[in-house]
Amino acid sequence: MTDADDLAFSWREDKSGEVTVLRHGRPVTTLRGRAASAFLAAAAGADAATVQQRLARLTGNYRRGNERAATDHPRNR
Repeated sequence: MTDADDLAFSWREDKSGEVTVLRHGRPVTTLRGRAASAFLAAAAGADAATVQQRLARLTGNYRRGNERAATDHPRNR
């Protein structure tokens, strides 16, 4: 994984099975139950870049500022 792919997400699993998602070391969200189980299963066999993208989607932090430009595209007029 290169620095450009690193979105600064990390995660930790508690004894209770909850998964805390961190960004720059600060808690962002907590996954419980099925969501936590599904994430752990997916993260077990995935590479680091894929896990970063999955964590970004789980937290809602995946938009990168090009939403306004999309409204000006000829296809969207």
